[in-house]
Amino acid sequence: MKTISSVVEQYIKKKPFLQSALAQGIINLTSLSRIVKPEIENELGKDIRNGAIVMALKRLSDDLEFRATHKIIKVLKNIGEITVRSSLTDFTFLVSESILENQSQLLEEVNKNKDVFYTSSRGVNELNIVVSNSLDGTVEDLFKNEKCTQKATNLSSITVKLPAENVSVPGIYYFIFQRLAWEGIVLYEVISTTNEFTILVDDKQVDVAFKTIKDLKML
Repeated sequence: MKTISSVVEQYIKKKPFLQSALAQGIINLTSLSRIVKPEIENELGKDIRNGAIVMALKRLSDDLEFRATHKIIKVLKNIGEITVRSSLTDFTFLVSESILENQSQLLEEVNKNKDVFYTSSRGVNELNIVVSNSLDGTVEDLFKNEKCTQKATNLSSITVKLPAENVSVPGIYYFIFQRLAWEGIVLYEVISTTNEFTILVDDKQVDVAFKTIKDLKML
């Protein structure tokens, strides 16, 4: 049997941003109850008092904060080193039979200079390469016969070291990316390994992005 609490919870779970804001206590529950009331009444097939919805939202916000936010914040407080690199270029190529050979030649060039930035990821149809601006010409020369679908310049990377328990707590990446989205940060690329991730942003936004991630340790 459907109850007000169960219907309200299902409604909130379908809206991640609303769920997080509710868990943080930054939403006026009375105002929210008026907004969700028509959908809750339609789901239950009867009229519902605003007060009943407010009570359901209050119980849910307390539960959400305990179940999810507490564990996530505990992990984020232990974020490790945050490394920033600037003056980067992001290339995207379509996957081809020759692209791995070209990439191996690029790695030889990268190994000649340990100070340059290089990272790469491959999907089903695309290969992404991010390098220091000093390697732009090298990439363009080695991959001149490949199909480049995008090239973005004047980018910066932020690499974040996460504690090992990040793999056992759901919502870590969502929580971080949500904060970046709230600040209007556009992510060009996201590259991750088990215990760290790197985001690529415009040079103009790197300071705000860095502060946003650093402030997570102070939650």
